[in-house]
Order: sequence, then C-alpha cells, then structure tokens
Amino acid sequence: MKTYLKILAAFMLLLLIVMPFSLEAHAPDQTYLYVRVYQERIECTVEIKLEDLNKALNLNIDPKKYAPESDEDEGLQPLPEELKIYRAQVEAYVLERVGISSPKYGKHAFKFMEPELLLLEMGVYWETKFELENVQDIPDALDIRYEVMFDVDPIQRGMTVVGHNWKAGIVNNESMTALVFSPGDTQQQLSLTDASLWKGFKAMVGLGMWHIWIGLDHILFLVALVLPSVVRRRRKEGELALSQTWTPVESFKSAFFYILKIVTLFTIAHSITLSLAALGIIDLSSRIVESIIALSIALAAYLNLRPLFNRSESFIAFAFGLFHGLGFASVLGEKGLGGEYMTLSLLGFNVGVELGQILIICMVFPFLFLLRRTKLYPYIIFYGSILLIIIAFYWFVERFFEINLLADDYISWFWRKSTNKIMHLIGLK
Repeated sequence: MKTYLKILAAFMLLLLIVMPFSLEAHAPDQTYLYVRVYQERIECTVEIKLEDLNKALNLNIDPKKYAPESDEDEGLQPLPEELKIYRAQVEAYVLERVGISSPKYGKHAFKFMEPELLLLEMGVYWETKFELENVQDIPDALDIRYEVMFDVDPIQRGMTVVGHNWKAGIVNNESMTALVFSPGDTQQQLSLTDASLWKGFKAMVGLGMWHIWIGLDHILFLVALVLPSVVRRRRKEGELALSQTWTPVESFKSAFFYILKIVTLFTIAHSITLSLAALGIIDLSSRIVESIIALSIALAAYLNLRPLFNRSESFIAFAFGLFHGLGFASVLGEKGLGGEYMTLSLLGFNVGVELGQILIICMVFPFLFLLRRTKLYPYIIFYGSILLIIIAFYWFVERFFEINLLADDYISWFWRKSTNKIMHLIGLK
C-alpha cells in the first residue's frame, strides 16, 4: 500500500503544478458578430472585449478605466478620444479576420462606420460597425469566414447573432445564436430566408456542452459528487473516508442511474436560476456567485470525508446547482439573455450542459466502477477530496478578494491549449 500512496502523492503533486486554479470558468471567451438585415442594406457589428484586443494586437488599453461604475453607466458610448488612434488598426484586424460574401454578389467590401464602446459588467467591448457594400437587394444567404482571436486564444468562440431580419421574421433578437465559429470551423453559411430556429437551437446546445467542458469548477464539482457513487459508506459516525468504512456497490446499473439522477438534479437547479437571471428577477454580484461556487466544491468534497447525513450528494447537487446556474448566466451574460428567442436559447443551452455532463460521467464512471473493489479506492476518495478542497479554497481566495495569484497566465494558457486539443480529438471542436 505504501507504493500506492507514493504514486498517488506524486500524481496529486503533478495536478497541483499543472492545474489551472485561477481559470475564470465563467469568462465568456467569446466575440460576437451581429448581423442586421434591412430592406436594402445589411449592417454588421463585430464586438471584441478590450482585453482580447490587447492580446490580438499587442495593445496596452486599460479596460478598468472604461468599466461601468454602476448599472446606470452600462450601455453604448462614443469611442473615447484616446482610443481613436487604434481605430485603423482594429478595422484592419477585422478585415483580415472576417470575410463575408454571397452566392449572388460574391465578396462584399466593408463600409466602416463610427466605432463605439459597449460598457457591461461582464466587460467592455469595442464595437466595429460596418455596412456590406454591393448589396442591391438582399441575398438568400451569406457565406461567412470568421477567425477573430482564434490564433491567440483557441478556446474562443465566435457567436453570430441575427439581430434583425424582417424577411425571416426576426425583429428583436439578442439571444438566439445562429452560428458558432471555432478554430476548427471558420467557414459557415448564414441563411437569410428563414429564422433557422432549429439551427440556432443546435448552436446553443453545442455552446452549453462546450462551456461545461471548459468550466473547470463545474467539472470538479461533478467529480466531488461522483467519487462516492460506486461505494456505500458503512454508518460509523465521525469516521473519515480513509478508514475502511466503504463497501463497493454491486450493480453498475443502479450506481450509474444514481449518479445520473444527481447530475439531473444539478441541471434542474441551474436551469431555474439561469432562467430567473434571464428574466431579471435575480441579479447577484459575479464576485459573490463565483466565490460560492468555489465553496460548493469544497463542501461537496468535505462531505466525502465526513458526511453530515446519508446520501447528501442529492441535496448538495440541487442546492449549489442554483448558484452554478447564476455562473452559467454570466457565460451568456447581458449579451445573450434578451429578445424573442430567449426561451429557445435557454432550453438549448441547458440541454447542452446536461449532455456535456452525461458525457463526462460516461467517461469517468466506468473507471471508478472498476476501481471500487481495490484497497486503493478509499485513498482516492480521501486524497482526491482533500485536493478538491485545496483547489476550491484557492479559487475562493482569488474570487472573493479579487486577486490574481502567481503563474496564472501561463497555467491558463496551458489549460486552454490542452482543452482545445482534447475537444478536437473527441470531435467537440
């Protein structure tokens, strides 16, 4: 057993070195292309966060200088004078990274309009606005090439939203994403003759799956819940998990469906708060929400060591799933929860999160089931839970006190590169 412990200790140390503790699990990591189709013209807007512009163009803009101080300060404002020196550089970048053509007219040139800043709590966005030239009448489709940020940040996604298209019955849409671009999928066609609700719904399902995969705190919360699913504790109050109080479950089916129930409770809970946030009924500070999410991981892991009551996983999954839902709301943010298609967007996103969670469970659960009878498994639960608690409190300190601890930039870059490669390997690019 000492050999097992040495191997496990080495593995834990490796995780401590490479784990991206400070990764902001709910940062949108998205740029946006808004398309508005009118009777005789097509207007577009590319929205990029100032932090992303700094990375893409090696600028030195201080986003905090332009951040809104209150809800009343949010919204569009003219581009400040000191930022106008970057306008030509940003427009050249958009021209290089975005191309739009149509089968009817070929490639469309861009007629740039005055840029603006969009001030939101989730970040400050540079809005590059342009009208498509050579549009004599509205074509049936646009062929779009979109590569914004993909070379410097492979986790980024490009969200295309048709904000207005009377011909297709879209009048006030800020929520239904029509297309999602990724580093492995930069060329797509946008139909302008129908609302493409099914296509938009599928895009939101994919977005939900993607964000559960890159949302490391959600994954670790699930891990904390899954670890005890293949064993049952013999009731000896006060004993830690490392003591030999665990007995393996006999049935794969019963254990698997039990953990699916836990995951579904989690989904139901976060769906409730995500919807309430969309309706504006709940509006909590992201600092508080993110801090509570970190604590939820610590509590779920602690209950693996010393349970407060039998089968506490169900209660924890639902109770803290409510806060995870508010975390998902910050993923969609103020930019993705309004308009006529809010219901479909929320449904698609939640379906995607559930599918993503089930996929994670299907990958992890069989290995845990095979290990459940070994003498090593109590140590996996014990030391794995301790590691989760350490990670959770690391996150809590960062999020609650709003500090950035050492080595974060490198670790975040490593995680993004690794995650993107994994997504390509399994086809979720």
